[in-house]
Amino acid sequence: MPIKELMTTYPKESVIIIAFLVTLITTLITKKYTNQNRMKELKQVQKACQIKLKDNVGNPAKMAEIQKEMMACSIELLKHSFKPMFFTMIPLLILFWWIRGIYSPIFSSWIWWYIGVGIISSIILRKLLKVA
Repeated sequence: MPIKELMTTYPKESVIIIAFLVTLITTLITKKYTNQNRMKELKQVQKACQIKLKDNVGNPAKMAEIQKEMMACSIELLKHSFKPMFFTMIPLLILFWWIRGIYSPIFSSWIWWYIGVGIISSIILRKLLKVA
C-alpha cells in the first residue's frame, strides 16, 4: 500500500507518527549541532539571575544590571538555537507543503493534531535525550 494511501486511510494515526518522527529528527539534530554544556550553563545563569531579580526588587540599578546579564544569556542561547534551524527549515517547509496537500481535503484539523503531538513528544524526547 503506497504511503499516500495509508495517510488518507488513517489520517489521525499518520499525523501522530509523522509529528513524532519529525520531532525526533529535529531533536537529534539540535543535540548534535548545539553545545549542550554551554546551553545548560546559560540556562543556569538565567535561573540565578531570576533569583537575583527577586532579591533586588527595591534596587533599580542592580535590577538593570541583572537584566542586562540575562539579555546577554538570552542572545547567546538564541544564537545556539539558530544553528540547527538552518538544517531543518527547508526540509520542514517542503514536508508541510506536501502534508497540507494530502490532509487539507480530508482532515482539516491535521495541523492542530500535529502541533499537539509535536509539543508533547518534544517535551518527552528532550528529557529522554537530555537536550538543553
